[in-house]
Amino acid sequence: MTHHIDRQTTLADQVTLTGIGVHSGKPASITLVPADAGVGIVFQRTDVDDAAEMRAHWSEVTQTSLQTVLGDPSANGMSTVEHLMAALHGLGVDNLTVEIDGPEMPIMDGSSAAFVQAIDQIGLKRLDRGRRYLRIKKTVRVDNGGAWCELRPYNGSFFDITIEFDTPLIGRQRFASDMTPAVFRDELSRARTFGNVKDVEQLWKMGFALGSSLENSVAISDDKVLNPEGTRWSDEFARHKALDAVGDLSLAGLPILGEYRSYKGGHKMNHSILVKLFDDKDAFEIVEAPAFREAGHAETVSLAAAAFGPDVS
Repeated sequence: MTHHIDRQTTLADQVTLTGIGVHSGKPASITLVPADAGVGIVFQRTDVDDAAEMRAHWSEVTQTSLQTVLGDPSANGMSTVEHLMAALHGLGVDNLTVEIDGPEMPIMDGSSAAFVQAIDQIGLKRLDRGRRYLRIKKTVRVDNGGAWCELRPYNGSFFDITIEFDTPLIGRQRFASDMTPAVFRDELSRARTFGNVKDVEQLWKMGFALGSSLENSVAISDDKVLNPEGTRWSDEFARHKALDAVGDLSLAGLPILGEYRSYKGGHKMNHSILVKLFDDKDAFEIVEAPAFREAGHAETVSLAAAAFGPDVS
């Protein structure tokens, strides 16, 4: 009999997804390739000769306006990584190489649903190494005018996201839950990005959102949703902001054991809390699940981390 082991994971096989970039409007394809324990999530541009791998890490973030960008997309970087990162983190994928054929991730339907479906179809492979976690030891907070966010000690993974918009269609909405693969899959993964048509028209003039459409965004105009099918939940807007937060905070490099709260947050604040966290070495510690040990000799590491356990052995 062996002790329960919280092991690192990768995908059981590789899988390719194709779509368009939401800002470029151009075709985009990614292939998710299994990786060894300890590799983490890395991106590899296949359209650039001798492109170096890019870690999915907060220190590589170069832009947080409208999207999360890693590195320089004109070189070996890539943009709009948050929806894929949310799916990987939400379903407990620790190690993976993401091969991408251009500077922008495919937007798919504006949510993480297609990535979740692909991961679920392929399944996860458990690796021969214990999973490592970033445990929050004390509260870290960022304030920006009336907006704020904070990471707090918590025995697990919890997201508490509140948004507030002037339009009565959205108003004040909140999503708060422990983050488990089941919660991410059922409650967050299908929540789509959203925007006001007037804002999108302005972005078009600036050369952004060229691929944005009712196929990949919830479009709002005069306090009405223009998508024929409407919203997937009445609070889909808060759910998508929570999805973004899961993806952005995964750039800590390890799953976080703690509670993340934000009010009127977004990509910029999600990144700023990681910058502040890592600037205070007393605010966190890295804990590791034991690897293979016989029963009776196993280290006791209280991680309360079933939230990150793979659904597929």
